[in-house]
Amino acid sequence: MGLGQLLALVIVFLVVVGIVKLVRIVPQGYEWTVETFGKYTRTLTPGLHFLIPIYQAVGRKINMMEQVLDVPSQDVITKDNAVVGVDGVVFYQVLDASKAAYEVSNLEQATLALIMTNIRTVLGSMDLDESLSQRDAINAKLLRVVDEATHPWGVKVNRIEIKDIAPPRDLIDAMARQMKAEREKRANILDAEGFRQAAILKAEGEKQSVILAAEGEKEAAFRNAEARERSAEAEAKATTMVSDAIASGNVNALNYFVANNYVDALKEMAKSPNQKMLLLPIEATGILGSLAGIAELAKESLGQQKTVVQPPLR
Repeated sequence: MGLGQLLALVIVFLVVVGIVKLVRIVPQGYEWTVETFGKYTRTLTPGLHFLIPIYQAVGRKINMMEQVLDVPSQDVITKDNAVVGVDGVVFYQVLDASKAAYEVSNLEQATLALIMTNIRTVLGSMDLDESLSQRDAINAKLLRVVDEATHPWGVKVNRIEIKDIAPPRDLIDAMARQMKAEREKRANILDAEGFRQAAILKAEGEKQSVILAAEGEKEAAFRNAEARERSAEAEAKATTMVSDAIASGNVNALNYFVANNYVDALKEMAKSPNQKMLLLPIEATGILGSLAGIAELAKESLGQQKTVVQPPLR
């Protein structure tokens, strides 16, 4: 190969390199910074661009898409001196390529260090129970602090999530025993409350039963008194009628009254549980006479009723 051919190859190579340096195609989702003799001048957006070789060069290629950064687990001491292991995940996006390229040396490492530091700060100001039950509040507080701190870097932190908060094993066992004791306490309270309600209901039922029984006895006594009153009225009326009949000279009424009392006395004597046999001297003629008096009294009574009912003759 001669000197001329070698020179031609060198010229072709320089032309190709110049064309490559001249033409720049930025892919979608990225932005490139342009440096003129090492100084930032502008930012290239996705698409076709032309640069002057040697005079201009591409500085940093910045990913403008939302990115996910895992936060490794670290031990954190809470406010009540409990040691817990905490890890998480952060979602962030570069909004200003020039700031992300030149305001911080290593964007991912700086963001990760900032998040881990603030996790220790936030959880260190909370008790263990608060840190386990208020995870949303922790995420919101971390997001506000980290987003404000990364704003000068041209970064927007969209979301921070605490994935796991792991207390030590002995502390987990103690919490489990405490939870079990609390549940047993609630169960005992519920049982006692149930027994109390059952006793109250039973006492109320017995009270209502006694009240109803008393009401029944009161009603029965009232009915019995009313029955005795009516019986006494009937007896008094019958006695009055007999007395009037005797006063008017009717001996049969007297016989009826004596026979009636005589028969009642015999009934009472027959009902006595201590008497198996009753022997009484009874004169048949006396009883027949009494019965005859009863019949005569009944005839007279019926005759009077017919006389009252008969209409007058015209």
